[in-house]
Amino acid sequence: MAVGASLRLLAALLLTLPGFAQSFMPNSFFFWTLSHRDITQIAILRKTAEVCRDVAAAEGRSFTLEITDTLTVNKVQMACSVPLPNFPISSEMFQAAINSVHDSSDALLTPDPAFHFHSEAFLTGRGLITQGLSALKASVKEQNFQSARNTLGRICHTLQDFYSHSNWVELGRAAPYSALIRPDQPLENLAGPDVPTCRSCAGLSCKDNILPAVLEKGLLTSGYYSAESPAKPAGKCSHGGIYDQTSRTEPTGGINKDTDSSSHGQLHRTAADLAVDATVDLLEDIRLAIGDRTFLRLMDISQAPALVFVVDTTGSMGDDIAYVKTVTAMIIDERRGTPIEPFEYILVPFNDPEFGPVTRTTDADEMNTKINSLTPRGGGDLPEMSMSGLRLALTAAPPSSLIFLFTDATAKDASLKNAVTALIETTKSKVFPILTNVLARRRRRAVVPSNQLYLDLAQASGGLAIEIFKSEISVATAIIESLSVGAVVTVLQAAVDPGTPRNFTFLVDTTLSYILIYITGDSSLTFTLTSSTGVSQSSSESRGSLGLISTAGNLWVL
Repeated sequence: MAVGASLRLLAALLLTLPGFAQSFMPNSFFFWTLSHRDITQIAILRKTAEVCRDVAAAEGRSFTLEITDTLTVNKVQMACSVPLPNFPISSEMFQAAINSVHDSSDALLTPDPAFHFHSEAFLTGRGLITQGLSALKASVKEQNFQSARNTLGRICHTLQDFYSHSNWVELGRAAPYSALIRPDQPLENLAGPDVPTCRSCAGLSCKDNILPAVLEKGLLTSGYYSAESPAKPAGKCSHGGIYDQTSRTEPTGGINKDTDSSSHGQLHRTAADLAVDATVDLLEDIRLAIGDRTFLRLMDISQAPALVFVVDTTGSMGDDIAYVKTVTAMIIDERRGTPIEPFEYILVPFNDPEFGPVTRTTDADEMNTKINSLTPRGGGDLPEMSMSGLRLALTAAPPSSLIFLFTDATAKDASLKNAVTALIETTKSKVFPILTNVLARRRRRAVVPSNQLYLDLAQASGGLAIEIFKSEISVATAIIESLSVGAVVTVLQAAVDPGTPRNFTFLVDTTLSYILIYITGDSSLTFTLTSSTGVSQSSSESRGSLGLISTAGNLWVL
């Protein structure tokens, strides 16, 4: 089958799906048109760049990026970031936030006319937008940014559909309809339910099917749509397309501008451009309501993930709590006033049998105060409720968080492993269990409960499980400090059975500014590193041709 025929077949298949038949088409197949994803991304990049420009001006920094519709995620991330030595800039978190908005928009497949401004449902459609805006702002106030992004996707979809499904463009309007996001403004010149708005298309052309009287009076209408019934009010326009049953009823045809081959496809780009401008206006409304810094947090433009501390507060921790306080303070304080300062800190203590509550704040001093107030108590038996604490943290934390788990015991609630692993996979958060005094206990006891659970969870998340003496906590945490920014990229991660020799190969290129190799294992572990030029360095050489090797507990770092 020829490529052109294949494309037409795929297009036809998509057009038979209710969701795709009533939206700006996805550009994966209709690459010559703008989809909801294109429109939303253009608007988000424009508005985010504008906010970063204004923040930079307020801080006395330069901002040289030209703000156009051709921006990319990487360009905006670079322009919004302040470079730091040894910390490359990554747009991974920013792109993930945009994808969350996209996914929510794509999921809006309901046939309800209000969600797509079909069937002249202007009042209810506007209500969905304004109510959604209120819900979004409430979610932001509660620091539930993922929920806010989901709501934003749905709002964007409905708002953008107005420009494709109504006759706003045909009326010659050159600016977005501000009343759609302003409940205090009236919706004017709506065509009444008994007012005819269309005539049947002439042959294959629907270019002039809106009645001249409607255009002359500036009446606002939209096409009726149904995948099941051809019924519609007499004289009313239809959406159009092969899946719209109403388009077969007089007056036939449609007025949608979803693609350039739609009923009014000649106006597709005009409608899409207006949808971009309308989405920018929507984002500006959100920005004014929540502030510049919070807007950037909504878009996850920060280079720093949220910092989450899950801390064992049972009596067995004893002196370890003091070290935990020192280490967490170091992690927090080193980020103060820098571009990698987190937008949010979260603390989840766990005891036995209690765990929680969740403390979340944007204030570093408040988090330090909360951690300093922790007091070891209770417990009794050695296994503790660490998985319950970790599950609560993963549920409360935003995606891509960095989670430090401090404990000196195995998990009493190991049955939660699958649930915790699923949350790790969903949130893309990294977990770093720091297990204190484990090595000392191994020397004192013939039988030691396995810490394999912590190792497995660290492996699943892309983190590290570190077993150390309490005196080494600060050393170990300083080592993994370099992993706690979003710009670090994992080139290779692997696990092997103890005692099984293995060779691992990984490739590097000029995009990597520096390389850190982390290896965990017991004291009998040995390894040799060999470069592509044949230069080698063994684990017994702390200073060699390939770098410096340092150790802390079960961790080697090159």
